[in-house]
Amino acid sequence: MATAPLQLPPTEFIRIAKQIEDEVGKVIVGQDQTVRGILTCVLAGGHALLEGVPGLGKTMLIRTLSDVLDLSFARIQFTPDLMPADITGTNVISDDGGARGFQFQPGPIFANLVLADEINRATPKTQSALLEAMQEHRVTVAKTSYQLERPFFVMATQNPIEMEGTYPLPEAQLDRFFYKLTVTYPTDEELLTIAERTTGTRIPRAEPVVDGGTVISMMDLARDVPIARPVLAYAVRLTTRTHPEKADTSESVKRYVRYGASPRGLQSLVLGAKIRAILEGRFNVAFEDIREVALPALRHRVILNFEADAEGITADRVIQDVLLATKEE
Repeated sequence: MATAPLQLPPTEFIRIAKQIEDEVGKVIVGQDQTVRGILTCVLAGGHALLEGVPGLGKTMLIRTLSDVLDLSFARIQFTPDLMPADITGTNVISDDGGARGFQFQPGPIFANLVLADEINRATPKTQSALLEAMQEHRVTVAKTSYQLERPFFVMATQNPIEMEGTYPLPEAQLDRFFYKLTVTYPTDEELLTIAERTTGTRIPRAEPVVDGGTVISMMDLARDVPIARPVLAYAVRLTTRTHPEKADTSESVKRYVRYGASPRGLQSLVLGAKIRAILEGRFNVAFEDIREVALPALRHRVILNFEADAEGITADRVIQDVLLATKEE
């Protein structure tokens, strides 16, 4: 259970964040950008979506994070026959003290850190069971609402959508993820280290670093990082120029984008940039911070059209075009 948050100085924030990354690095080889992205989601109080082919360690990465964060943890394996009640919980008949009635049995969503493994293997109906929890941090069953304990994170993994047996995530659910992170194949050197670590008698394991109260303190401090109005206006321009109907947007957006990023995209840009700034040792947001977080914050919020699919155009390429066309002012 999370303890009460404490006042945290920026130097302590940086020290704890580095300690978390180092502890995760004892188990996870490489994937530094992915680890930093997940840590950013945690410090922002947001949810993370990891995409990559099977076998790249997505589930292991989130499990390792759960070992480092002293929080309650639950894993949900998403399958085509998974039902919404399997996630949220349901009312069951209880015979407590001789009085028969219904009692709510909480589902695995009632944890601080929830791993939604292979989330796109479940049907859209089941995926939608996460919507209220991810946005409002509560669950409603049979007209009764139950509040989720803070902090609350959903860390989801998914296989590329072109793989057999997957369902596309609804846009409303994609938009609730703070970042979408792409897990890439390891290099030869990283594969060598993976083989050495995982095929011997001593399997490395991460140790707890922080509790819930400290995590909440870090989340609160991150929001206090100041951002100048010109930098904030730059983030606004990046967000609005992903919309094809805007007159000043790039040609690639007008040609390939069906829907642009939502206001949640702007929020992710700004808060992600604040966290990057403090992790870089600065207590103010620079233009560089906005640019560096643009891809994970926006790639899942830019919905492409059929022409983009036919020509193999990715959201990352479109966002890169927007970055090149948008000047700092």
